[in-house]
Amino acid sequence: MLAKLFVLALLVVSASAHETNEDVIELTADNFEEHTGTDDLTLATFFAPWCGHCKTLLPNLAKAATQLKEEGSTLKIATLDSTVHSEISTKYEVKGYPTIKFFRYGKVVEYTGGRDVASIVAWLKKKTGPAAKPLKTTDEASEFKDSAEVVVIGYFKAEDSDEAKAFLEAAATMDDVPFAITSDAEVASELKVAANSFTLFKKFDELRNDFEGTFETSEIKQFIQANRLALVNEFTQETASIIFGGEIKSHNLLFISKESEEYEKIYGQFQAAAKEFKGKLLFVFINTDVEDNARIMEFFGLKSEELPAIRLISLEEDMTKFKPDFQEITTENISAFTKKYLAKELKAHLMSEEVPENWNSNPVKVLVGKNYNEVAHDPKTRSLIKLYAPWCGHCKSLVPVWEKLAEHFKDDESIVIAKMDATLNEVEGLKVNSFPTIKYYPAGSTEAVDYSGDRTLEAFIKFFETNGKDETATEEEKTEDDESAHIEL
Repeated sequence: MLAKLFVLALLVVSASAHETNEDVIELTADNFEEHTGTDDLTLATFFAPWCGHCKTLLPNLAKAATQLKEEGSTLKIATLDSTVHSEISTKYEVKGYPTIKFFRYGKVVEYTGGRDVASIVAWLKKKTGPAAKPLKTTDEASEFKDSAEVVVIGYFKAEDSDEAKAFLEAAATMDDVPFAITSDAEVASELKVAANSFTLFKKFDELRNDFEGTFETSEIKQFIQANRLALVNEFTQETASIIFGGEIKSHNLLFISKESEEYEKIYGQFQAAAKEFKGKLLFVFINTDVEDNARIMEFFGLKSEELPAIRLISLEEDMTKFKPDFQEITTENISAFTKKYLAKELKAHLMSEEVPENWNSNPVKVLVGKNYNEVAHDPKTRSLIKLYAPWCGHCKSLVPVWEKLAEHFKDDESIVIAKMDATLNEVEGLKVNSFPTIKYYPAGSTEAVDYSGDRTLEAFIKFFETNGKDETATEEEKTEDDESAHIEL
C-alpha cells in the first residue's frame, strides 16, 4: 500500500480539464449499448473529471485512438464520465478511477496493460489478434521491427516445436509487448535471428538482445522484462506505469537538472553503473527542471541546494528509502552503494523536518519525525495523532474538526491532539496505509491503535470518553476509503 501511495503522490499533478478528441467516442446512456455490443471491439475508460490519474491517461487514450484510426483499425477507444452516468458505472462495478474495461463482442475483459500510448495499442492488438504476428516476408519483418520502441521476433523452423510453444505462451501473457514469429529462413537471416530462438529489438541502448537461455515460459518472460526497459529510464507521466508497474521493485534514482553543466558527465556515470545491475534494479532519471517533479523531490525530502543527488527506494509493501553517504556521484560510488543495498547492509533513511520552536504552543501539537516518539510514547498522556498529506482532500476536510477537537481538550493535560505531515516525516515502524491515517496511543503504551471511526467532532470526543473503545465508521467513509485505495492502483 505504501508503494501505491508513493505512485499516487507522483502522478497526482495539475493537468488541464478533459478535452474532447474526435477519435475518442464519448459514451453516454444513449449510445453506450451501441458501442459495446456483440459487433464491437471497444476499450472503455470510466473516469471522473477531478481524478489526477484520469487527467494523465486521457491524452494517451486520444493518441492511441488516432494511431489506430490511421492504421485502419476497427478498434474503438471510448470514455464515460462516471460522475454523470453513475448508473452505468454501478452496473459494471466501477469503484475507483480510472477503471478501464475492454468490450469484446459483447463480453467484458478487465484492461491489464500499461497507460502509455504504446502499451495501450500493443495490448489491444494482442487481444484482437494472434499472440505473435506471423511474418512471411522481409518487408513485413522490417515494418514490424520499426512499429514500436520494443518488439520481440522469434524464428522457429517448426512452429509446433516445444521452443515455439513456450515462446507463444509467453507472448500470450505479455499483453503490452508486440511479438512476431516466422519460419522463413530469409526473414531470419535479414534480422540475424538465430534458429529456434528469438531476439528483442529496441530503439535504444544496445538495440537488440538475443535470447540464449532455456525455453521455459517463465525464463522467456524474465528475459524480456529485464531487457525491455532502457538502462536508465526518465520518469515522465508516460513512463510512470511501466517503471512502477514492473516486477523490479528496487529503484536507483538520479535527481539532476538537464540544464546543469554537470548533466552529461553525471548521467554517463549513472548509466555506466546501471549496466552492472541490469535485471536487479531499475535506474531512473528525474529531471528536476520539470515543475511536476517537485512532488518527487518533496517525497524524498530533497532541496534544490542538494542537487544533483542519488536516492534508492524499495517499493515493496513496507516501502523503504536509502540515502548514500558519498558526495561525488561516480560509477564506482553508485556501484558500491548499490551492492551494499543488495547485501542488506544499508540502514533505511528516515526523513524528518526540524522540530518547530512553537510545536507545543497551540492546541494541535505539531510533530515531526524527530519528536514523534517522545510525544506519542509519553506514559502520562493519551495521544491521537493525525498523519496527513498536504495534497489529500480528506485531510483538508478534517482540519477544522481536528482544531475543534484540540480546542475541546486543551485544558486536559492527559490528552494530546497532534498532527504530522507524513510526506516529509517518517518514524521507524510507523505504517501509513492511507491518508489521513489516525493513530491512538493509550497512556503507558508504545503500541499504536489505528482509529477507524467516524471523522466527526462528536465521534472523536466519545472515543476519548470511552477510553478508545467507541469507533464506528460510517458506510460513506468506508466507501471513500475503499475508493481512495482503488484510485491508488
